[in-house]
Amino acid sequence: MDKQRNIILAVVLTALVLFGWEAGVGYFYPQANKPRPVEQAAPASAGKPTREGGLRDAADLALEQKDLKTALAAPGRLPIVAPGVSGSINLTGALLDDLVLNRHRETVEKDSGPVRMFSPSGTPAQQYAQFGWVGEGIAAPTAQTVWTAPKGAKLTPSTPVVLTWDNGQGQLFSITLKVDDNYLITANQQIQNRGTGAVAVQPFALVNRTDRTAAAYAWTLRTGGIGAFDGSVTFGPKYEALAEDGAIPQPGNADWIGFTDVYWMSAVIPVNAKAQGTFRSQGNGIFRADVVYDKSVVQPGQALTRETKLFAGAKEHKVLDAYEAQGIANFGLAIDWGWFRWFEKPIFWLLTKLFSLVGNFGVAIILLTVIVRGIMFPIAQRQFASMAAMRAIQPKMKAIQERYKDDKQKQQLEIMALYKQEKVNPLAGCLPMFLQIPVFFALYKVLMLAIEMRHQPFVLWIKDLSAPDPLHILNLFGLLPFDPPSFLAIGVLALLLGVTMYFQFKLNPAQMDPAQQQVFALMPWFMMFIMAPFASGLLVYWITSNILTIAQQQFLYSRHPQLKAQAEKDAQDKARAAERKA
Repeated sequence: MDKQRNIILAVVLTALVLFGWEAGVGYFYPQANKPRPVEQAAPASAGKPTREGGLRDAADLALEQKDLKTALAAPGRLPIVAPGVSGSINLTGALLDDLVLNRHRETVEKDSGPVRMFSPSGTPAQQYAQFGWVGEGIAAPTAQTVWTAPKGAKLTPSTPVVLTWDNGQGQLFSITLKVDDNYLITANQQIQNRGTGAVAVQPFALVNRTDRTAAAYAWTLRTGGIGAFDGSVTFGPKYEALAEDGAIPQPGNADWIGFTDVYWMSAVIPVNAKAQGTFRSQGNGIFRADVVYDKSVVQPGQALTRETKLFAGAKEHKVLDAYEAQGIANFGLAIDWGWFRWFEKPIFWLLTKLFSLVGNFGVAIILLTVIVRGIMFPIAQRQFASMAAMRAIQPKMKAIQERYKDDKQKQQLEIMALYKQEKVNPLAGCLPMFLQIPVFFALYKVLMLAIEMRHQPFVLWIKDLSAPDPLHILNLFGLLPFDPPSFLAIGVLALLLGVTMYFQFKLNPAQMDPAQQQVFALMPWFMMFIMAPFASGLLVYWITSNILTIAQQQFLYSRHPQLKAQAEKDAQDKARAAERKA
């Protein structure tokens, strides 16, 4: 009766996990299902945020294209041409509001065009940067100010540009802009006081964006506000919290502040000066991150200059680390590696090195798996030796269980004494599994976070190893016009995972407890459903690991024939028991 109850309980728990999966995702990833506040209302068809981010509503996408065409065709724009970014500066307001990333495509299609980072104010995908001043008793430039640029000027890595504006009261404002080969734009904001009296000003810099293009938030993929304050990197606040609070000043000196998605980030970076960083909600789903420098008094005939950098681009680890080496505090931590970055970064380094050798990330993942399994092979040998020793003492264990069947405490003490006497560790067989967990989690984080994995193909239908398997069995691999729910979206890779895990478990010695054996029999198909929505690269790793484990088990069975014989005997006993029951 107890055994039947355990089996029923295992089946019920499995069903709860399978069919409660989406509810659980909605709980732990609240942004995916939580309706937006009224002031941030979006079209009902917008759908859930994705890991990629970007507009999701067809009407928004069409309106964005229309608005972009109108805004970018208007006069008064200064071109930006650089290896990393291209776009233009709106001379009205000196807004950097048109920026695309030359090294990254919108989709896996080669003709999909570059990822758009910045869009003008008022467009559905609004995001831009601004440099300015707050003045006391003087006219300071605003978002409506029309700046002057040299005729035919173009911002390139070799040609900085200077924008100027005279307020007519004796103060001349200028912004000197430089761009590098990647994603960094440097702005030198200067005010020259040509008047007869002192003036007080506070330079500022900001990034402004809508949350309609925000990537999905998760505990492993944090998006929203980001910054470093007094050298400590902070992820947060989330857009929902910021909308409720209105403004959230950050304690300490701002090293940099902005907004991050999984792959992209925009941030302003004060240079050699103290500045206060604040996240603000502007209403209607619009948010702002800004730095405001301390107030300065500029005497007649003097000038004040503040240097601020703007990062607007992809979170490529080499680029971020290079900027950190140039003095931007902890910029490499803009990638949310988390607490285990000490382990994830070596995995990432090895994976990218293997990719540089073979030219295919899927093959690199397979080679990584071979290396990991090779390192753990001696441990697996000890595991099988332990299993053999456990099998050898089974008759003695059964005798103890029979002798003390009415005294469970005495039974456990005698079994522990037997383990000690025979020098057997019953937990040794679990060690390889536990050692694989950090590798699995590290690879998960790498595939989810590292833009280097984005849009990397493997073979045939696998065009993006960082995305789930696109082919689903239930819709006949896309032939039927519907998308199965996530817990039923079983693809070819998920099926291969279940099959290889089934054969791996089949090679394991039968469990003493029939209920436990039933749970192990269900486990491969349970994991098939759980892992189906994960990145294809993660499933490639696990399938390869299963295949290597099967080969390893066959080899070790040849080294420990007593285990092989016992496994065959267990299988025969189970078959005879089933025949008798029938």
